[in-house]
Amino acid sequence: MIFLRAFAIWLLFIVAESLNGTIRELWLVPALGDVRAHQVGFVSGSILILTIATLFIPWLHPSRILELLQVGLLWLVLTLGFEIGLGRLILGYSWNRIAADYNLSQGGLMAFGLLLLLVAPAIAAKLRGVLPNQNQPA
Repeated sequence: MIFLRAFAIWLLFIVAESLNGTIRELWLVPALGDVRAHQVGFVSGSILILTIATLFIPWLHPSRILELLQVGLLWLVLTLGFEIGLGRLILGYSWNRIAADYNLSQGGLMAFGLLLLLVAPAIAAKLRGVLPNQNQPA
């Protein structure tokens, strides 16, 4: 049940991040340029992810730290698949264009975004005080 709920939360991430990306492309890129707009979009996207995770972490009812890491891994894998699928199949991006989002030397911060997704459930659980008690057997 926790992973079905985690999937539902991930869907909220995707909607929020899609809106974030749309705003970035329509307003920030023309105003700030591509690299700076991606940096601002990364910060706002990170805030969105942590906010959504923090709001919904009690709904997951995690019983172990391992579950939080598994949820984070699920979010990471789903997001990576979504990004590649959207980029290649819908937007027609080349592999080089997709890889640029992960290349720090080109201003790509997506690798940090994936890392944030991995640890977001644990951060959110800590912030909300719902970290599972490790002294109790699961």
